[in-house]
Amino acid sequence: MSPRAAARLESLGFREVYEYKAGKLDWMAAGLPTEGTNAGRPRAGDVARKDVPVCGLKDRLGDVRDRARASGWNAAVVVNDDRVVLGLLRAKELGNDGDLLIEQAMRPAPSTFRPNVLIGEMAKFMVEHDVESSPVTTSDGKLVGLLVRSDVTRIAAGKP
Repeated sequence: MSPRAAARLESLGFREVYEYKAGKLDWMAAGLPTEGTNAGRPRAGDVARKDVPVCGLKDRLGDVRDRARASGWNAAVVVNDDRVVLGLLRAKELGNDGDLLIEQAMRPAPSTFRPNVLIGEMAKFMVEHDVESSPVTTSDGKLVGLLVRSDVTRIAAGKP
C-alpha cells in the first residue's frame, strides 16, 4: 500500500501495517489476493499445479525421471534452494541418458508466467505456440506451480 494509506491506517490504531513499495502489479504477480470485478476470474496461479516435481542442478536425470513418472508427471522444474526456477525438463529431456546431471539435460531459463495472467490469455498463448506446460513464478522468480495446457484450455472453456 502507499505510504499515505499506511500512515492513515496507523493513525486509526492499526499496529501491523506494511508499506508495499513494489506496486499493485507486483502484488498481483506475486499471486496475492485482489478485490474488484476481476478478482474472481481464473488466473495462472489458480490453475498451476503445485505438486509438480522439482529438482536441483546436481541431481541425476534418471532419479528425477523415475520420481516424475512415479507421480504421474512427464515434466519437472529445476529450482535452486530458494525455489527460483533455473530450468525445465519436459518429456524430451526426461528421455535422455539417465546418468546426465540435470544441469546438462535441462532447458535453461524457460519462459515463465506470473500468477495474475488470466487463463483465457494463457490458453490462447499455449495453443498458438504449442506449449504443453509452463512454469508460473512470482516476480522474483520463485516457483508457484506448472501450468498444463489441457488444464488451461479446459478451464478457459468454462469446464471445471
